[in-house]
Parts: sequence; structure tokens; C-alpha cells
Amino acid sequence: MEKLIEHFVGLYRIKRIILNNAVELELPSSIRICPVVNVSRVYLYKPQVEGQMKVPSKLVIIEGEKEFEVEKILNKRVV
Repeated sequence: MEKLIEHFVGLYRIKRIILNNAVELELPSSIRICPVVNVSRVYLYKPQVEGQMKVPSKLVIIEGEKEFEVEKILNKRVV
């Protein structure tokens, strides 16, 4: 399932440089992780090329919660 995990989680400003290999990010309070990350995890934002925008999935609201609707399952593995 690791291939389904988002590799990049958003655009966040660098709050301050802690060391030459660590920075502190301005994260929203909803993200409960340590805001200090290694610089190898920080990338310069590059907007997507026009016409190649990633289309987000449609949201389905169930009992006030936002969820994504699965179109089809491509593969499965029984363990």
C-alpha cells in the first residue's frame, strides 16, 4: 500500500533554518507531526504545466464526513 501514500503533502513556508541540514516549517494545527524536517525532504514548488493539471477525485459526503469514492479496484492480494 506504500505506493498509494502521498509523497508530497502540500505547500508550506519555511519558518526558520535550524541547522544547515534542518528547517522548521509553518504547518497547520491539523497536521500533527514535528515541524522540523531534514532539508532533503524539502523541495522547491514547481507549478504543473498548463493542460496537465491533476484532476482531484469527486468527494462523497457521508454523515458530515468527506470521503473519496472508489471507481474500481485494480488488483488485490490475499495474505
